[in-house]
Amino acid sequence: MRTYGFKPGSLTFIAALLAGLSFITPAAAQLQPYLVDLNSRTATTLGPMGGISTHGAAINDAGQVAGSSDRGAFITGPDGMGMRDLGPWASPWDINNAGQVVGGNIFFPPPTGELHAFITGSDGVGIRDLGTLGGDFSWADAVNDIGQVVGTSNTASRGTRAFITGPGGGSMRELEAFGEIFGASVRFWDINNTAQAVGGILPPGGDSFFRPFITGPNGVGVRTLGDAWGEATGINNAGQVVGSMGPHGFITGPNGFDVKDLGTLGGDYSSAWDIDDAGQVVGASSITAEGFLHAFVTGPNGDGMTDLNSLVDLPDGVVLTEAREINNAGQVIAYPASPQIPEPRIYVMMVAGLGLIALIARRKRLLL
Repeated sequence: MRTYGFKPGSLTFIAALLAGLSFITPAAAQLQPYLVDLNSRTATTLGPMGGISTHGAAINDAGQVAGSSDRGAFITGPDGMGMRDLGPWASPWDINNAGQVVGGNIFFPPPTGELHAFITGSDGVGIRDLGTLGGDFSWADAVNDIGQVVGTSNTASRGTRAFITGPGGGSMRELEAFGEIFGASVRFWDINNTAQAVGGILPPGGDSFFRPFITGPNGVGVRTLGDAWGEATGINNAGQVVGSMGPHGFITGPNGFDVKDLGTLGGDYSSAWDIDDAGQVVGASSITAEGFLHAFVTGPNGDGMTDLNSLVDLPDGVVLTEAREINNAGQVIAYPASPQIPEPRIYVMMVAGLGLIALIARRKRLLL
């Protein structure tokens, strides 16, 4: 991961922007995720908001999508229709069923403004600073349906810590278990409606691999899901967790117990990204030993892995290589093949503007 040792001023802002954008190839510049409807077998591109590229970060049960384009952050209406601007300095990371969006935003004046976690009102209206744990940086990773947010923030004296807020993005408090038990770096991926949160934790002592974890309700307590490297990337309201450990995706039973290997579509690798309340899982899997990836979806409780491309009518030449999000209405955000497209989390850093690139990179340096 590229790291930056500066907090940008105006000249470094421009220089870093040009450097970051120089890595976007013509193929990557055409990044257009698809909104796939498993019920109607249709696939609709999430078209750019006045630009040429789109990254859909999250979807709720109404089909509202929050994400970024090369012109800034956006939220859509139901079923991915229409795009409304959330501003040039925001990077959305999750959306709940009220349409509240969370992520990171540079609060003015950029480019020297601080990167803070934010939450919007319903349907993405208004951006509110969630503050920090005493430092100058915070980031919101996930939000549940009552507006509890998890993320990370630095403190005045103790480095970076995990936090959870009250309902509606209320007061931020440190999740002390992470620091006390692990003394480790943490990143969240998802939270359910009892505020069980999942993600990856990097233990202290020189270990360079993340481990998947789950917390108890309201973020209280934390336990890892195994000793293999990986991360937990999704959780449903029964506490079933999905993610990756070693080279394969996994699913658990309720409350993160009983880890089960999801297998592959025929190759050696799979990665699970999200899960709905029925236990349907989406992700990516190699289909041959050579490593060619196809997006997949499973049946309830992770049973049976099916190539997503076989379940939807796609334009000629389009192959979906990765499915990132699924909602309870059977809608999936999936990405097509393109040899030079960066991993979406990296892509957001390149297209969100120079100050945001540098500050997100700073966040990664603090966590890793």
